[in-house]
Formats: sequence, structure tokens, C-alpha cells
Amino acid sequence: MKLGFLTACMPERTLAEIAAWARAHDFDALEVAAWPALGDRPFTATHLDVESFGQREADAATALFDRHRLTLSSIAFYDNNLHPDPTERSAVNRHVMACIDAAALLGCPTVGTFVGRDPSKSVAENLVEAATIFAPLVDRAGERGVKLIIENCVMEGWHPDGYPGNLAYSPELWEWMFSLGLYLNFDPSHLVWMGIDPVEAVRPYIDRIPHAQAKDIEVFTDRRNRFGWPGKAVARDNPWDVGWWRYRVPGLGTVDWRRLVDTLYEGGFDGVLSVEHEDPVWGGSPERVETGLDVAHHTLRPLLVA
Repeated sequence: MKLGFLTACMPERTLAEIAAWARAHDFDALEVAAWPALGDRPFTATHLDVESFGQREADAATALFDRHRLTLSSIAFYDNNLHPDPTERSAVNRHVMACIDAAALLGCPTVGTFVGRDPSKSVAENLVEAATIFAPLVDRAGERGVKLIIENCVMEGWHPDGYPGNLAYSPELWEWMFSLGLYLNFDPSHLVWMGIDPVEAVRPYIDRIPHAQAKDIEVFTDRRNRFGWPGKAVARDNPWDVGWWRYRVPGLGTVDWRRLVDTLYEGGFDGVLSVEHEDPVWGGSPERVETGLDVAHHTLRPLLVA
């Protein structure tokens, strides 16, 4: 198992700068952000411009990773493939295609995205549409030798009432995804606040997990007793402010990383464990982000077999 991180936490830096920092701080891999330019939308970055990506760009990126002895574990573009606006949905779908093509040129094994959701329709209706939307994406990935992986993030901020906005949040939905030819980019943090034990949940599915993310979560039970599972309802100016939990870097939350990593090893996982840094305490400046990544490294590195 290799230790990496998602580059979206360093949107102001170039990929070359991030690669140099990662090697200097004993990381093995990078999950590279490849969103289109979205302004100041949080937790996104454009470290690979897949829309204008050819062999020359692939050769340069490959040389960069080789020079720093890093693995390119995945290309990351997490957006709503079932967006209710048809124009926006088509743009997201096309960008996933571009990510797949870029991954093939780079020899990168996976591309990560979301299923998403149209919040005006039922879960059942969304699943029917998703089967149609993802068929050509899965086919393109298969033709290019790439696995399309879905992160199990709930994306509650995409739904007007704070309900799941990404239909990949439970093992039941994972099994549906697998039936479409999709794979799972496993992130334990989201399961914790959903009331699911991430270790027991992941055991049966490790053979469908080519890539995993490492994010922790801090839960405030007294606030949950006030707001309930969906979170704030009366005063929720920020759609992402659930009010009773927050993401943390590994080691500063409630995930049992020793038990989880051991379970992944037991199930045969030998891919990359990629830190997804969305910790508000260790964010806000490049220096604090670096400290957060160092905390994650100190937590996870001793658990990985050399």
C-alpha cells in the first residue's frame, strides 16, 4: 500500500511544486485534481488541463512523476454527472470522458468522479437515468484500460434539504454501481456520520476498490441531538454546514485507522491510500495545509507495510 494525497488542497500551486513537496515529505503518490476552471469553488483545482491534453503533455507529466519517484494514482474530477441542468450535465459528462482519455495517455489506472443526483427526482428515477449516463463512460474507460471510480461522499450540499446529493453513500448503492461496471474510491469519513461502521462496511467489497481516500471526521453528539441526522434546518445559510460534524485529517477524528488499514490489507488491497485534506482547522493557508498533511502522514505511515 502506498501513501498519497489529493492535490486539490493546494490549488494555488503547480503540479511540479506539489510533486517536489510530496517527495520531500515522504509521500509516494498523488491523486491529481483535474477540474475545469471553476473560480474559487472550494476543494477543486486544475493541476492537469485534460481538455487540451495530448502526448506532449502526457510525456511531460510522466517525466515529472518519474523524476520525483511518485505514482500517479488517479485523476480526480468529482462533480455531478446527473446535474438537473441538461447543459451542465453534458459538460460534466464530457469532462469525465476527457479525464479518461488523459489517464490512458498517462498510464494512470483510475479516474474518480461522483454519480451525483437530480434533486427534483426520486432516488429510483435517478438510478435509472444514471444507468444510461454512465454506460458510455464505462465503455470508454474499458476501451482505454482505465477504471472509473466513484467516491462515496454524500454531497449533502447539493440537495436543498441536506439529503444525499451523490447516490453512492451506502453499500446498497455500491452494489448497484458495481453492476454498471463502476468501482469504488472508498472514503471512510462519510460513512461515520451516516451511522455506518466503515470497517465492517468495506470488508465484502475490497476487491472492487482499486483506490482509497483517507479523511477523518469529528462528531459532536450534543449538536446532533439538537439538529438530527440531516443537520441544521431553520438557519442553514451555508448548504454544507450540517452543524454537528466536521472533516479532519487522519488522526484527529474518530476513524480507527489501525483497524481500517489492517482490514484493507487483510482483504488484499495494495493500491494507494490518498489523503483528502478538507480539515477546516488545518486549512486557510498553504502553511497550515502542509501541517495538516504532515499530521496525516504521521498517523498513517507507521501503519503501512514498507
